[in-house]
Order: sequence, then C-alpha cells, then structure tokens
Amino acid sequence: MPIIPDSKYRRPKWLFNGHLETIYPAIFRKVDLKKPVRERINTSDGDFLDLDWYRQGSNKLVIINHGLEGNSSRAYILGMAKIFLENGHDVLCWNYRGCGEELNQKAIFYHSGATYDLKSVIEHAQSGYDELHLIGFSLGGNLVLKFLGELESQTEKIKKGVAISVPLHLSSSSKKISSLENTLYSKRFLKTLKEKVIEKSKTHPNDIPVQMLKNIKTLSDFDDYLTGPLHGFSDAEEYYEVNSSLFFLDKIKVPTYVLNAQNDPFLSELCFPLELGKRLDKVYFEFPSQGGHVGFTSSNSEKPYYSELRAVEFISRDF
Repeated sequence: MPIIPDSKYRRPKWLFNGHLETIYPAIFRKVDLKKPVRERINTSDGDFLDLDWYRQGSNKLVIINHGLEGNSSRAYILGMAKIFLENGHDVLCWNYRGCGEELNQKAIFYHSGATYDLKSVIEHAQSGYDELHLIGFSLGGNLVLKFLGELESQTEKIKKGVAISVPLHLSSSSKKISSLENTLYSKRFLKTLKEKVIEKSKTHPNDIPVQMLKNIKTLSDFDDYLTGPLHGFSDAEEYYEVNSSLFFLDKIKVPTYVLNAQNDPFLSELCFPLELGKRLDKVYFEFPSQGGHVGFTSSNSEKPYYSELRAVEFISRDF
C-alpha cells in the first residue's frame, strides 16, 4: 500500500477534458454557507493573518488551506467547509499573507513552503480541541504535506492530513503550468501576483524590485525574481527544491491522503509517485484518470464533490 487502486470518480459527461473540469467549478460553483466569524491574529514577526471560523461546539477542528492566489471564500474552500460542518466538525479557513481583504504589512508574501504561518494558525486555534485535521488544496496541499513532514514526532492533536490537486514537485509543475497549453491559467495568476507586487512596492520600495516585473513572463520567472529572493532563497530552483512536499512524504507520521487527477493540467509526472507510494506507511495516494485541478465535480450540482466525500471518509476512518 498505500496506493488506492481503481478510483471510483467519474466526471460529468459534459466536462469532457481536464481543462473544463478545472475551469467550470472555479467560475460557476456556488456554495450556500453561513457567514464565518473573522478573526485577525498577529504573527511573531509583526504581521497578521485573517482567519474565518465556523464554530458549532465540536471538539474536532478541520483547518482548510487554499491554493495559489486563492482565499478563504473560494467555492472549493466553502464546499469542503460545508461537508465537515454537516459531519460534526468545527472548521477554520484562513488567508495567507496578502490573500485576504487587506494586503499584509511585511515585505514578504506567502509561498508554497511557508509552514511557519500554518504553525502559527495551529498554535492559536488548537485550544479546546481534542482533534485537529489539516486539509490543503494545490499550493495549500503542498503546505500541509510539508508541515506534516517537518513534525519531528506525531503532534498529539493533529490526527490526519488531506491534500488535493497538490504539486508534489514544484519545479516540474511550475514548468507544466507555464507551458503553452496552460497560458490562460498562468496569465491569470501572473496578473494578480504582479498587481500585489506593485501595491506592496508603495510601502516597501527598497524591498520589492518592481522594475523586475518587465522581465517576468512565466510563474517560474516570478519565483526566480521575486518569490525566491524575497523569502530567503537564491532563486526559483532553490525555492522549489527546499519546499517541494515530495521530499517530505517519507517523514509523515499521521495518516495522510493525497488526491491527484492524472489529467490535472497543472501537475507534472513527478506528482504521481507510484513507486514511492508503495513504500510509504502513512501516505495514501489516489490518482483517478479524471478530475482536473481542484475539480472532481459532482454530476448533481446539489451534491458534494468527490474530493469532499473522500476527505470526510478518510478523516472519519479508524486507522
């Protein structure tokens, strides 16, 4: 094990390729969920993080981590929050630095390996709970897996992890998303990332090399000029190498589930480590042929998505 064979996911017939499976839920999905309670916490370096709480008096808390240029109000976050609320959990969704309604204060932003902020969220949130479970989508999936792999021993309250559509190998996945067939996605990400850089440069002109933006054509370029150096790495490749969750999987000590679709337009071949999976005791891989990126859409719009059903099933399971 732990490779989960014969995935049962089947996409709706009208979503007939990975791009449609990726785009449709991102644009058209709506989730009816009560308004959360917003809380702002301070970080040890003088910045802040905005948290959205859905409390109902449970002793079990699920912490949900969003993807690149996402936030706590995206439909995929709300869909996951809703199903766990219906299954008796409290839920916490949080915004990475610069992803909330207000730009963060420090020169740095967020990145795929910024587990120090996830650690701050966990330490703040864990009081009063017997169980903590971590769920991450895409970049947030990498964050969750890296965090779990960094734990020197099993933290008593952290029981399970779930990572969905996760770029386990950052370098090759960055090249994949920057390929010609994925121009639509990469341009959209770069647009919002550059806008944040321009805005941040107004308050941190000496730290943010805004003149570099003219040289940035791909996400790899962005990480080479900005994400890497701004967060203490020499370039994009060092940033990718240090933070790729693929290299932390064998250190994970709690049951953890990874759901990656083989037709995900963002993921490279290295994000489907079949041979490694056979040697791992705690990490369970499911690689359905369909699903897209953060897709796994239900044929019935009123029903939960496959990724949500599988997350609840895994976290509820006894190991």
